[in-house]
Parts: sequence; C-alpha cells; structure tokens
Amino acid sequence: MSDLNACTFCCESHSAFAAAQLPAGMSLVRQVREDLDGAPVEAKLRALLRIAGAVQRSGREVTTELVEAARADGATDLEIHDTVLIAAAFCMFNRYVDGLGTVAPADPAGYTRAAEHIVAHGYAAR
Repeated sequence: MSDLNACTFCCESHSAFAAAQLPAGMSLVRQVREDLDGAPVEAKLRALLRIAGAVQRSGREVTTELVEAARADGATDLEIHDTVLIAAAFCMFNRYVDGLGTVAPADPAGYTRAAEHIVAHGYAAR
C-alpha cells in the first residue's frame, strides 16, 4: 500500500519489517511489490492485496467482483473488511507522514536494523 502511495518511509520500513519475518525475506517482498500476479503467495493473500490496491485508488473501486474473487479464494468477510480498513488507514497515514516531511533514510540498512529490533524486542525503547 505504501508503495502504491509512493510513501518512501512507510514503504521501506514496512517492507523491512515484513522481510524480517518471512523465510524468503526481502526477495519475496520485492516480488509482491513488483509483480503481484507472478509472486509466489497464496491466492487469498493475492486477492486481498488486489482489494487493498483498489482502496488506494478509490474506495469505489472495491467491486463486487473483487470481493467475490477474494471469497472464492478463501477470504472471510472479516478479512475483507480488515483489508479495506487497513488499506484506507494506510492511505491516510502515508499522506500524514509525507505531509509532515518525515525524513526517509536512503540506506535500506537502517530500515532493516529497525525491523530486526522490533521483531526481537517489540516496539519497546532501545
């Protein structure tokens, strides 16, 4: 979502956090960001990400067809609801972060270190 919104700080930090928890790491995260249809993820996740992408463009782009496809791939109504809610919230958060001129470090290693710390210790102070 943050990638679609072109929010560098959020995209890089969330990508690093996801990668730190996935066996395939950043390789899988990049595949999903670059080619959702070709990425090796479950059909349900792919369908939910399609809904999230529709929300990013406009809530009105969440069509009956997208919802039915997600249900057919095993998504529950709660998962669909949460996807729409989270995607809408991310749109707002991304604009908030960018609107405040948040510094987005250029070096991916900084995001990786922060993600590894959060995975190991939660959101506690360092």
